[in-house]
Amino acid sequence: MALVHCIYCSALAAGQFDDAALRELLSKARRRNAELGVTGMLLFHRRSFFQVLEGERDVVEALFARIAADPRHVSVVKIILEPIAKRDFGDWSMGLAEAGGGAWQDVDGLNDFFASGLALTQLREGQAKSMLAAFRQGLWHMAPDS
Repeated sequence: MALVHCIYCSALAAGQFDDAALRELLSKARRRNAELGVTGMLLFHRRSFFQVLEGERDVVEALFARIAADPRHVSVVKIILEPIAKRDFGDWSMGLAEAGGGAWQDVDGLNDFFASGLALTQLREGQAKSMLAAFRQGLWHMAPDS
């Protein structure tokens, strides 16, 4: 079994989500991901997403294609698709966190990004890896499936 992670960003189409719709989407994603053996995390900031999907290559690629075709998302940008030795979010079907709130202030390369008001869809690969590393170290941390 070849594990990969896919890191991507997307923005919401205008008028697509309120808090209740976001929670419903997350609930469905958690169920589907558990069935598929996909784990990961989702950051939400200013109507855009930063998501990590982990699992078998074929499953992750098919799931990403489905997400990219979803009309509720615009500006879907695949930043990284690469093999991984182990899962970073093995106990999570999908965790959600708000990327704001100042957690980013101490992360090299991200403080200026968030302060500038840019959307997550404008992240570069190095910034995406910095966000992933910061999340691994406990920034934006919450209990699985909270």
